Amino acid sequence: MASQVPGFATSFTELAMALLSSSEVVPRARLIAQQVAEMVPGSGVVVYTLEAGEEPFWTPRATAGDVAFQETAIPLDSGTLGTLNKKTEPVLFSGTRLRREQYSHLNVRRTIVSLAGLPMVAGERLAGAIEVLSFDKPIHESDLPPLMELARLAALGLAAGVAYEAERNTSLESITRLTQLYDLERSFNSTLEMEDLLPLITSKYQELLKVQGVNLWLVEGEGVRLVSQAGTDNTVEPETVEGAGQGLAGDLAESGQSVIINAGADERLQKRCEGVEEGTIFSLMAAPLMHEDAEVGLVECVNKLDGSPFDEDDLFFLTTVNVTASSALHNASLLLAERKVEILETLVSVSQEITSTLNLDKVLKAVVRTPRAVIPYERAALALEETGKLKLRAISTEDEVNFADPNIKRLSDMLQWASMFDRELFVRARGEQIETPLDETRDKFYEYFRDSGARAWYSIPLADETGRVGILSFESSDPDFLSEAHLEMIKVVAGQASVALRNAQMYKEVPFIGLLEPVLEKKRKFLALEKRKRAALVALGVAVLLFLGAFPLPLRLGGEAIVAPVRKAQVMPEVAGVVKKVYVREGDVVRPGTVLADLEDWEFRAALAGAQAKYETAKSSMNRALAANDGTEAGIQRLQVDYWASEVARARERLEKTHLTSPIPGVIATPHVETFVGRRLEFGDSFAEVIDNSVATVDVALEEKDVSLLHPGAQTAVKLDSFPTRTFRGEVAVVSPRGEQRGEERVFYARVEVRNPGGRIRSGMLGKAKVAVGWHSAGYVLFRGVGAWLYSKLWSWFGW
Repeated sequence: MASQVPGFATSFTELAMALLSSSEVVPRARLIAQQVAEMVPGSGVVVYTLEAGEEPFWTPRATAGDVAFQETAIPLDSGTLGTLNKKTEPVLFSGTRLRREQYSHLNVRRTIVSLAGLPMVAGERLAGAIEVLSFDKPIHESDLPPLMELARLAALGLAAGVAYEAERNTSLESITRLTQLYDLERSFNSTLEMEDLLPLITSKYQELLKVQGVNLWLVEGEGVRLVSQAGTDNTVEPETVEGAGQGLAGDLAESGQSVIINAGADERLQKRCEGVEEGTIFSLMAAPLMHEDAEVGLVECVNKLDGSPFDEDDLFFLTTVNVTASSALHNASLLLAERKVEILETLVSVSQEITSTLNLDKVLKAVVRTPRAVIPYERAALALEETGKLKLRAISTEDEVNFADPNIKRLSDMLQWASMFDRELFVRARGEQIETPLDETRDKFYEYFRDSGARAWYSIPLADETGRVGILSFESSDPDFLSEAHLEMIKVVAGQASVALRNAQMYKEVPFIGLLEPVLEKKRKFLALEKRKRAALVALGVAVLLFLGAFPLPLRLGGEAIVAPVRKAQVMPEVAGVVKKVYVREGDVVRPGTVLADLEDWEFRAALAGAQAKYETAKSSMNRALAANDGTEAGIQRLQVDYWASEVARARERLEKTHLTSPIPGVIATPHVETFVGRRLEFGDSFAEVIDNSVATVDVALEEKDVSLLHPGAQTAVKLDSFPTRTFRGEVAVVSPRGEQRGEERVFYARVEVRNPGGRIRSGMLGKAKVAVGWHSAGYVLFRGVGAWLYSKLWSWFGW
């Protein structure tokens, strides 16, 4: 039989079972409070737990009756609870002798007759307390033993609940740390950009460790450099470099050891804080960043925000996180190394391209376009010194310099102005602020950035030993588009470009040097031959000239061919209506005028009948007036006849528009066109698409020098890649009036119409084509390209 204590509403066993039904503290405290309230009718009950720590305090957990608590944390020695803590045994207060200050932690609106305090002792430790406030009749000393029996049982239950919650919170904290580590690894690996990664690392460290400041030092030479800071640390400046014996960070990096310094009087912290009045360090934790047994840097955390000292758990967490940070920094450094290799490869490419030719135009284009592979500029421009004047000659975004364009004119003026400083200029705009090393350039660039939309400008003069060659500029909408590596590359390119441009200019000014020397050498060799050999060579030359001048050969112009899109037409109603009947399906062959569908026409037939009736009525009235010799009435009716005749014609025309017909021959390409029956179509709605694939149009790209020989009707042979064994023939229908740029050449398109039986030729097919432009002399056919080039050169030298 279960034991029962006098005054108890339930047995010990039932209470214990009720406590065990819930593992948490608050539900158990609520059960205890309710049980005590039943034992002392007309009372209020508060159950507390004692929270351990450097400064222990009472925490109310549950109440019963007409009482509530005002504070969630009550000092250990406060009022009646303080008395209970000192005695660690039951205490009883009479309501007449109890002052309000002694129970100020409670919210009570009734007169207290008695207040009893019951300690809850688990083992030898005070785990909590029960306060019982009687409002109807006093509590006597004889009432306390049963309550203490309950308090001892309650102490064990609450202690077990507190232990359970502590264990659960520890598990949750561990899970939280694991989650933080996972999120941290994901955040660090979300970018390979070193500039973005460094502030991300320090900000995450500060967020997770809840510290005043974080410093990230990376190994540089024989010391470490402060590359990123988060929070506040007034004892060290960004970009500070420290070696062994030069500062705390340098010494810690040299030792490679993790350290915790919690004593503000520590000599190392005092030396670090020397000269700093505000924001000194009273606690510091540091751990090295290691990758494959090599130290790559150091992380410092200073001053926890809650004022507590760093402990071994904090250091362990920092060391664990450092592993992830080291890996992320290693990956970012690999990307930086790869970019440096890419820059070097681009430098070699630029050098080869600008030094492999003496063609000035090619050198200009190479200088402004090739560096774009690694330098993220949006526009580059180059101006050359010519006859004492600076002239804009090349722009990376334009094939030709059009000075009529106001944007080009603005750029040219800026290059002229920037060349006066005879030094490199790097100007950037951040908001309304203009960053420039020269104050006199600020207003000029403010206007230029406002008009051009650029946010950064970099220009560098080009010069060699003989003087100024020109000026090279780069622009971008990103004010930070150039890094130190980019600036170094530009300076190297500028030096190479100066030499290449000077050589190209000199070659262009004396063009006969490369032409006359080979001719004179051939003449000397010819005169050194025997007379018979010279005569034979002369005869052979005359025969070759006669062949080239008199023997005709067919001239065919070849070019790349592409099949243009087929001709197609959209069938759309000219009047609104409901589709009554559809006569075709997808794939049906139709001719021009073939009726594809009919719209409901009763409305238009009614209109036609009405107009016809009006016409007949007016005509009868006119005839009656003529019969009666009434000329005036007959004239009026004549006007009515003409009007209604036009209305009849208009109504008949609208009725005809209810028949949807094909405008071209071809094939119905609209799927499920028969499902349009019953659908209402508005004017302009698409009903069906007709594709005419009986004739294919082939666009043949021909060089600009050949366009004068083209004419409509020229016979053309087309060989498509899809049909390697078949040749399609057609005629030139039209020659495009405007050329297009393809690479470094300009081409014109001859549009050739080729019969397409069975629709085998499809849009987008590629191939080759030859256009026959007649018979010409062999010399013209074989050497017309060389002749045209030679003539253009001679004209550029002597023509006017």
